[in-house]
Amino acid sequence: VGSTLKDTPSDKEDLATNFETDRPAASFAEMYKKDKLTGGHVIMLGPGNTEAAKSAMRAYPQGLQVGGGINTGNAKEWLDGGASHVIVTSFVFHNGQIDMDRLTQLVQITGKDRLVLDLSCRRKHDDPTGPYYVVTDRWQTYTDVVVDGKTLELLSQYCDEFLVHGVENEGKRCGILEDLVGLLGDYSPISVTYAGGVKDVSDLDRVKELGKGKVDLTIGSALDCFGGNIPYDDVIEWHKNENS
Repeated sequence: VGSTLKDTPSDKEDLATNFETDRPAASFAEMYKKDKLTGGHVIMLGPGNTEAAKSAMRAYPQGLQVGGGINTGNAKEWLDGGASHVIVTSFVFHNGQIDMDRLTQLVQITGKDRLVLDLSCRRKHDDPTGPYYVVTDRWQTYTDVVVDGKTLELLSQYCDEFLVHGVENEGKRCGILEDLVGLLGDYSPISVTYAGGVKDVSDLDRVKELGKGKVDLTIGSALDCFGGNIPYDDVIEWHKNENS
């Protein structure tokens, strides 16, 4: 559903479903395992997804990261259940700010090396060329946290990796947010994965260039296995060539 996801009933009619399938999550996990892809994201976008996510972890232990409602009460359960990392946004970015107490408590449970902080972000509507702000609650709530060098440096001390969705382009297959990828390549002191807007295989090379070889890329609805037009096998081939 990408960036069209909304919680309010009046906005449900604007929901654009890019892809849906009867194929279970575990089947996709097995596919990633076969192709030796690590770090894939299993995101629970609402209630009713827990068992599907757990089945994916069982199918590919230590190969997938899980996010969606992760907090100090359930993070250990997901890690013990096979997730390589837990992905967290809303629990840490609380009331519009970075809640350092919550973040510290979380790291005590997960360890720095098994925590991914999701800094998915968007610009404010009245400032289309301004800074990117971290957004929470399925990308509907703006925080006061700007994605910049200072923020990346601070938070890098607490996590293994950043995940950054360019929310405005997420799920739209309209091209990546090049300035955001460039910012991440310039300032992130740890591993960072960008997501949002990939439209063809050339975007893989573009992210590599703009991110100075330091930014990874995740592709969802643009892949043919998720209803898009980019052959999954072509991406696998690109990945193998890069890592050979």
